[in-house]
Amino acid sequence: MDILMTVILLLVCLLLSNIFSHYIPFIPTALIQIAFGMIIALLFKKISFEIEAEWFLLLFVAPLLYNDGRHFPREELWRLRSSIFGNAIILVLLTTIAGGYLIHWMLPMVPLAAAFALAAILSPTDPVAVNGIAKRIHIPEKVLHLVRGESLINDASGLVAFNYAVAAVVTGYFSLSEALLNFSFKFLAGAILGLLLGLIVTWIHFILRKQGINDVTFHSLLQILTPFVIFIISEELLHASGVIAVVVAGIIHSLISERTETMIAQEQILVENIWSILLFILNGIVFLLLGLNIPSSMIETVKNPYIGNLRAVSCVIAIGVAILAIRFIWTYAFSYYEYLFAKTKTVEKPDLKTALFISLTGVRGAVTMAGVLSIPYVIMSGQAFPERAFILFIAAGVILFTLVAATVFLPLLSKKESVDGEKQNLMDLKEARGRLLLAAIKKIRLEMNGENEAAAYELMDEYNFMFNQIHPEPNAKEKGSIGYQQKMRSIRLMALKAERKFLHNAVLKDGLDKEIYETFEKSLDHREEVLSNNVRTGMSFLLGRFLRLWFWHRGHSREDEAKRLETFRLGSVIQLQSFQAALEYLEEYARTGEQTEIVQAVIVDYKRLIDRLKRPRIRNNEKTEEQKEELRIKVMDIERSEIQRMFESGEITNDQARELRSFVNYIESITLYEYVE
Repeated sequence: MDILMTVILLLVCLLLSNIFSHYIPFIPTALIQIAFGMIIALLFKKISFEIEAEWFLLLFVAPLLYNDGRHFPREELWRLRSSIFGNAIILVLLTTIAGGYLIHWMLPMVPLAAAFALAAILSPTDPVAVNGIAKRIHIPEKVLHLVRGESLINDASGLVAFNYAVAAVVTGYFSLSEALLNFSFKFLAGAILGLLLGLIVTWIHFILRKQGINDVTFHSLLQILTPFVIFIISEELLHASGVIAVVVAGIIHSLISERTETMIAQEQILVENIWSILLFILNGIVFLLLGLNIPSSMIETVKNPYIGNLRAVSCVIAIGVAILAIRFIWTYAFSYYEYLFAKTKTVEKPDLKTALFISLTGVRGAVTMAGVLSIPYVIMSGQAFPERAFILFIAAGVILFTLVAATVFLPLLSKKESVDGEKQNLMDLKEARGRLLLAAIKKIRLEMNGENEAAAYELMDEYNFMFNQIHPEPNAKEKGSIGYQQKMRSIRLMALKAERKFLHNAVLKDGLDKEIYETFEKSLDHREEVLSNNVRTGMSFLLGRFLRLWFWHRGHSREDEAKRLETFRLGSVIQLQSFQAALEYLEEYARTGEQTEIVQAVIVDYKRLIDRLKRPRIRNNEKTEEQKEELRIKVMDIERSEIQRMFESGEITNDQARELRSFVNYIESITLYEYVE
């Protein structure tokens, strides 16, 4: 019961920390979560959260690194491969060795192996906190790519070095040469296992689908369980690096999914949603646990007669500065080496400012805390792990130090570039909508086959028309202005009012069927709502969609065929008459000479729709409509994925993402309208 209440309390604080972060965005969410953890520890002094090292790595590290592997940005980072691998492997080893000797020299009571363990776990960087800072200021794109790329590998290399150093403390035996040899073996064995197990998991998905097991929820759960299973097999059964294995398996999954499209759109959306929730919880709880353990480690550190308060704080600052200094020296030296010996001319000249950017973005975070919390309490002899509380205090302090340093100094370093950077990194809503529509058209082409070709071309016409509405000719600048769009919207609303007036008269004079009238009214309400909310959608889609919905709705009722077709014919006639009534009103309004160009544009839209309704319809086009709706649902899934990708990459803001989702949701509500009925 105690553990359950602790978990619930942590989840509640996780939600509260993100609410606070919304109102104080200049403070990274990670710092707020650490503060909440400290508050919990001070208010609930009996609360504790102890977990074994293997379980901690399995529950927190394995899924975090597997997800990093799934989103490995290959194209963008390929040109930075030398810097990435240099930072992720050589810099980690340098930090572990140099930092370990420095910590042991500063704190002789900490054994050398334990000092190596602390330095190793302080070597991985955490891009999550950096991304939060990057949303407020301009950080050079090259720096962000480098930090995100190296974090994928240095998490693994740092944890392998950390695990071996901890094992050396527990067993009492340590050899640097054997450690390097064992590091290489575990690294290579983990990579090979990750490759094989990643291929096996993909093969299992393929075989199950071939056998007819296509349940989206089942396959999504299998995807989520993959990193845990791979980690257990690698660590417990084959004694390789489970950390490296899950990273490689994630990369393999990403490569195969991208090239073969083994995941259907519904599964992709569900998996991404589950992963977003899981990562939100795991990252947040790690920082909450960090704050939760700070008070107890501080108390034990203060009680230690060999360590005073001033010395403890001084050690944190000194080690934090040393870690960043090692990163700065390595970054500048390696960039100078690349500049001198590079085979291409694209390598930039070494720059102290860029080196400072890269150094300060080396924030320590979730993986560092996950590793240090996994340090065992006792060693093989039965004695307590030497200076465990102090090591935990140092790690927590260095994480705080790097977070605060990045929060304070990065904005100062990028002060002159922040405005320009915001313009470069963020696209406007118009461009983002265009991206969605282009992604939709690309998806339709991929899904098109001999059977659904007609439906695919018709749907592509709709999306092409919407794209042309959003991106008109380059010389039509006035049409993209807010004032022009407001005038256009007011004219369209006037035309809708004319359609509604015609329907009211049809009820009074001709006794229009109540059910038909209510259906038309709902269509008008939808169209009026979307225009009022300034969602710019193709006129062809907004007006023409209703008639197809009417046909679908009546086609799925239990009426006999003759009555169904008669009802559809009546609906088509009324729709045509309402369009003609709106057209007559607009032509009369155009004679007044007000807003002539805008009125004529709307008149052209109505004439196009009337022409479409007058064309003879194929009686058995219900199958085409079904195919089109199936395609549209797949397209909307892709659009949502594209929105999430643009938001996570920092191309759009949260508000823009929310408005784009509303745009997609509106189209979906219209598409699925018949099912609600």
